[in-house]
Amino acid sequence: MRAVTAEEMAEMDRTAIEVVGIPGIVLMENAGRGATEVMYRYFPELGGKRVAVLAGGGNNGGDGFVISRHLWQQRVEVSVYCLKKRESYQGDAKINLEIIEKLGVPIEEYTDSGSLTALKEALMEADLLVDAILGTGLKAPVRGFYQEVIDMVNQLGRPVLAVDLPSGLSATSGLPLGTCIQATVTATFGLPKVGQLVTPGCTSVGHLEVVDIGLPRSVTETPDPPRIWLEAGDLAGVIHPRTTASHKGSFGHVLVVGGSVGKTGAGVMAGLGAARAGAGLVTLAVPTSLHGIMEAKLTEVMTEPLAETADQTVASAALPRLQTLLEDKQALALGPGISVHEETVQVVLKLVESSPCPIVLDADGINGLVDNLDVLARARAAVILTPHPGEMGRLLKRSADAVQNERLALAQSFSQEYGVTLVLKGARTLISSPEGRLAINSTGNSGLASGGTGDVLTGLIAGFVAQGLSPFDAACMGVYCHGKAADRLARRWGEQGMLATDLPPEIPVVLKSLAEQNSQTWKNV
Repeated sequence: MRAVTAEEMAEMDRTAIEVVGIPGIVLMENAGRGATEVMYRYFPELGGKRVAVLAGGGNNGGDGFVISRHLWQQRVEVSVYCLKKRESYQGDAKINLEIIEKLGVPIEEYTDSGSLTALKEALMEADLLVDAILGTGLKAPVRGFYQEVIDMVNQLGRPVLAVDLPSGLSATSGLPLGTCIQATVTATFGLPKVGQLVTPGCTSVGHLEVVDIGLPRSVTETPDPPRIWLEAGDLAGVIHPRTTASHKGSFGHVLVVGGSVGKTGAGVMAGLGAARAGAGLVTLAVPTSLHGIMEAKLTEVMTEPLAETADQTVASAALPRLQTLLEDKQALALGPGISVHEETVQVVLKLVESSPCPIVLDADGINGLVDNLDVLARARAAVILTPHPGEMGRLLKRSADAVQNERLALAQSFSQEYGVTLVLKGARTLISSPEGRLAINSTGNSGLASGGTGDVLTGLIAGFVAQGLSPFDAACMGVYCHGKAADRLARRWGEQGMLATDLPPEIPVVLKSLAEQNSQTWKNV
């Protein structure tokens, strides 16, 4: 599903009204009715409950008036609290305010700090609050009375339905503009906004529901959207059905290079990830002294001993053998557990530069690029980087917190500057391409915050690359399936205590589900 900025959404609304000719009041009606339906899905027992609608001065307040009318018609005890003088409302919002006045919906005005105590007392009588204060057009930090109201709502502890987005949240960056509502549910209109999907904005949104307000497809759709909210439907057709004539050579051979003393498991996880992604063959290359351990540990994954340093890491003498191994491979997973030994880093850099097949670079493979980013310009094949915020920070000479505060901009600028596909891991993992495409992942949970899960992801992406997917599609497929597997485990066991080894067995089930959805899509065409 396409994800948009505040400016893009505003332009779509304008086009629908001024070019297509859909009256704004029709869009407002659809928005309010859809938000009311969302409310009933999450709070089905509204009968006998008190609902308070907080209405700001713009169209967001107008949406709140429509919601209050629909609730009133359903005999819900609803009250509207205008945060602007009634005479200040204009356009479609004014029309809807006049309608609820005529119907007898209770309306009160609280318009300055002096009325804050009375407003708080009124809201404390409510069971559910509707935040229709500020919309997507907000650009400056919230100050004064509105800031006081938002902070008060957050302190009350009542469930909140946010209309379009939590008031005070930037629809584009996901950062709170001074302060913002902490919603229980957000009913957003037309398309999801980028700021609702990325951190920290997603933590303020609660459950996100997208409401169809009747915007024409000609307005909302584009052949190659620059940003997507990555869901199952976006992966339809990415992997084609297997034929009965298929054999292991049909699905590619992945070479995993990694492992060092104390970090042998990283290579194992990557190898298992590649195999579960469906790669026909997987070979794990490790330092010679670790080879026997891998032979005993692995069954389906083949192993290859490599020349090693005195510290039992991959040595420069291993490079000729590695280059020979790569001649018939379709993907290279490089870095899991490989260490940052000086000699090993030089091997990593040489492989990045010379590999004839696409590379998925992770962990210490990424750390080896610190102060060596120029090697990316010399790479023969496509490169996919999978850093967490700390690793990304080391590449850019920034703190992890600084990376988190600018995730979207940094991911896209890095991909375009260095010509790589970037997977910036974390809550709502981002996938960016050199061409400027961006995917925001919809799957995953805190169970993935444990050692080894990133190595599984590296293997998954490499496995999909080996099967012929483009770097961007392979990264999207890997990230989505990785998170979906964790979501399945969380539903079964919970998030705490999830292990990296729990993930690979879930991957075929996720792939089967995607294939079935794809098949059903074709049936419905």
